[in-house]
Amino acid sequence: MTDCDREQAVLDDVPKDLLIGGRWRAAASGRTVPVEDPATGKALCEVADAGPEDGMDALAAAAAAQDGFAAMPPRERGEILRRAYEMITERVDDLALLMTCEMGKPLAESRAEITYAAEFFRWFAEEAVRIDGGYAVSPNGANRFLLMKQPVGVCLLITPWNFPLAMGTRKIGPAVAAGCAMVIKPATQTPLSMLALGAILAEAGLPDGVLNIITTSDAGGVMEPLIRDGRARKLSFTGSTAVGRKLLEQAADKVLRTSMELGGNASFLVFDDADLDAAVDGAMLAKMRNMGEACTAANRFLVQRPVAEAFATKLAERMGALQVGRGTEDGVQVGPLIDAAGLAKVVELVSDAVAHGAGVRIGGEPLGGPGHFYRPTVLTDVPRQSRLNTEEIFGPVAPISVFDDEAEALAAANATEFGLVNYVFTDDVNRALRVCEGLDSGMVGLNTGLVSNPAAPFGGVKQSGLGREGGSVGIEEFLELKYVAVGLRG
Repeated sequence: MTDCDREQAVLDDVPKDLLIGGRWRAAASGRTVPVEDPATGKALCEVADAGPEDGMDALAAAAAAQDGFAAMPPRERGEILRRAYEMITERVDDLALLMTCEMGKPLAESRAEITYAAEFFRWFAEEAVRIDGGYAVSPNGANRFLLMKQPVGVCLLITPWNFPLAMGTRKIGPAVAAGCAMVIKPATQTPLSMLALGAILAEAGLPDGVLNIITTSDAGGVMEPLIRDGRARKLSFTGSTAVGRKLLEQAADKVLRTSMELGGNASFLVFDDADLDAAVDGAMLAKMRNMGEACTAANRFLVQRPVAEAFATKLAERMGALQVGRGTEDGVQVGPLIDAAGLAKVVELVSDAVAHGAGVRIGGEPLGGPGHFYRPTVLTDVPRQSRLNTEEIFGPVAPISVFDDEAEALAAANATEFGLVNYVFTDDVNRALRVCEGLDSGMVGLNTGLVSNPAAPFGGVKQSGLGREGGSVGIEEFLELKYVAVGLRG
């Protein structure tokens, strides 16, 4: 089988319809929406394009499944997740190829994401049987306090295009473990990974109606009625802060419980006592994972003056050596950006920085030809007033600015409305503790360029979001705490 034949076989094997109440079906309108290969700009296939009627059907299916699924023993829910974990692991190559086709990232990165995504199912399979409560004596001894944890109820889940499987398993895993039925809407650009996951979960034994998948080109028109309906009790969203604000306004109508993983503007601090080679390794990981299209991507490189030139030189050498191309090709390390709009934004941000006086050490331009490719880029002497310092880049661009002391570094790092993650490289343990404590973010990578781990709580502060996903606290977002006051007689 040729590579093209294998790609087609993998694409053909994925459902293209909506999953509602355990049944794959076309949109009520019969409409479909194309899924584009960002490396070529050509359509890979078409999937069902749901309308509001389909969304309401999905919500009704989830509501009908909720009570029965909540009553399922925790061990059985955990075993469903465990079986799904094993299936994902067995099918990593096909799932990775599917992801690369629809999203663009190189196959090696897609395989890494599949492994990461599967781990959320393994983690929450184990958490399902660890949902606890409490018992206490009231201070006056007259009553007893009984604490119960119960499923929050039907959940609405909205996932982004940049990590199309992992962002799904990070939400579905704890929802299943807690006993919640769901309606999930994947991004229009990358629905295929979620549709494939839906088929896997059905095969793993997830009851009909517990997971309903809605693909649509009209996210607002389909999801807002569901949010305002009242039958759903939880909304979990990963995406931009602007959209997150709108969803919070809609969720306020029925006082839905919300989890929001929103935008980021991560700083990457390099102090003059840091191991520069380790810092560059960390920078490549923090910047170039997913072509820079990640909310955790290092957005602003703040380097102490004595080592700024050496760091820029080393980073430019590494960035310039990266091979750019379609993610299915051998040796490719950087794939295309997601679409024409994503590419245009990167071009615009780099042009703005250069107009304000930034120097181009390497790259600084898109590649010609089909697809949405941009050269890995290092900019130096980036002025603080440039848009690169305030907006998410979502591309392979590393803007470097210089600082002189610790106080200046902290002030610059915290000068943003976002607070998802920051990175710090220093070999001084006292400085490390001071800076980590002083950074306004939900996560810090200390001498590492990777913070994401299913066993750790992921989330931000300020306008980077609400709540945490993953870790031992991840399941709590899908549970309600009920207090029962027990009167004691005799």
